[in-house]
Amino acid sequence: MKAVGFTEFGGPEVLQVLELPVPDAGPGEVRIRVSAATVNAVDAIQRRGPARSPDARPPFVPGMEAAGVVDQIGAGTETDLSVGDQVMAFVLADGSRGAYAEQVVVPADSVVRAPHGVSDAQAASLPMNGLTARLALDTLGLEPGQTVAVTGAAGAVGGYAVQLAKADGLRVVADASEQDETLVKELGADTVLRRGAEYPDRVRAEVPEGVDGLLDGASLGALTARAVRDGGRVVTLLGYNGPGERGIVYEPIVVFRYAREHAKLDRLRQQAEDGQITLRVARTFPAEQAAEAHRLLAAGGVRGRLVLTF
Repeated sequence: MKAVGFTEFGGPEVLQVLELPVPDAGPGEVRIRVSAATVNAVDAIQRRGPARSPDARPPFVPGMEAAGVVDQIGAGTETDLSVGDQVMAFVLADGSRGAYAEQVVVPADSVVRAPHGVSDAQAASLPMNGLTARLALDTLGLEPGQTVAVTGAAGAVGGYAVQLAKADGLRVVADASEQDETLVKELGADTVLRRGAEYPDRVRAEVPEGVDGLLDGASLGALTARAVRDGGRVVTLLGYNGPGERGIVYEPIVVFRYAREHAKLDRLRQQAEDGQITLRVARTFPAEQAAEAHRLLAAGGVRGRLVLTF
């Protein structure tokens, strides 16, 4: 099968088309004939390396989200899926088992039907970042009527977080640049404030008592405490776990915890079908142009997802 990966770490130029054996689905697994795989920041981190198991050997195939068609179900696998079903999946890229491939094998718990009426590129944009936003909100543990602040609200995780928070009944105070303000308002944020280092102070001016929780998608780190009430909670995406002040708790999250949360992934599918969350694709690339997609991601400012097609 055709895959895109690398045999040495480095910049986008190390990505190349590979010919690899077709994997077989084992017990508890499903094989997907991939039509679309998204390009994520995590993929670029893996490409730059070398944060892998010392036992890992090339070639490495990145990619953590895929959409396509079920083409094999492992013996004894319990699933409501059938061969031929349109699906989307969260993929734990490991060695050559990443989503940048014509076929990928995943645990049955990591794959659900694609939302009805959407393209494979749109479906592929949901699993990883949707589950990241869901995990962040679950970790904050807020109740309907409470207030959450979201930084990086125009990004992939931040956009889903805004929409899922509204679906949870929360008041959302989000950040945006001037050019992204309309987008973030359309996502449903109740209040949109200018992004940047002064955003926490702007939040405090808008919500004098401080917000109940904050999802830090823009990596403001310790600055976020200024926006949060005493005893509030901040979820961080890149590992920041600074000392709390005024009883504020920092909670770094890793989406791998939700890799096999089948019910939560299927709930995201339903919410996409119901129009509660928006699947945003900025651009698609033939898989052979993966290096160009990585360069565009690194340049920043992409609104919506970059997707490889097979």
